[in-house]
Amino acid sequence: MPIIDVSGIDRLHHDAVNALAVQMREHGLRRDEPVRSTFGLLGDRWSTLIILVLGMGTWRHAELRRVLGRLGSEERISQRVMTLKLRVLERDGFVCRHVTQDVPPRVSYSLTPLGNALLSEVHRLIDWVNERADTIRMARAAYDAMED
Repeated sequence: MPIIDVSGIDRLHHDAVNALAVQMREHGLRRDEPVRSTFGLLGDRWSTLIILVLGMGTWRHAELRRVLGRLGSEERISQRVMTLKLRVLERDGFVCRHVTQDVPPRVSYSLTPLGNALLSEVHRLIDWVNERADTIRMARAAYDAMED
């Protein structure tokens, strides 16, 4: 019995589509499932860069914002966006927020063990892309040439 309606899908892909549907049902059908939200984080403008910078160690909030602004190819990260990104990363267990008892309190951020494990995978993905950068560029050029 098919998991989803596969009418109109050729027989060659029928079983593969059903297998994907089963996998999604088990791990990532809803928007808030970790597999979907984590890939969403890795694909947004700032979260991966935040993880890469925090991989260097603990950063105070202002220093982190300054270095993100210098490293990012986009405009500087706004205070609001940085706070939102850090909260999501903290909620998911990737980042730890430290607040001192000083007056005024000092806030700093670091990666958790889970965040460090994700950082290792981010580096693997970056290496994978960099190893294939020329192939990707050639594919882009071939596609763009067809569009002209």
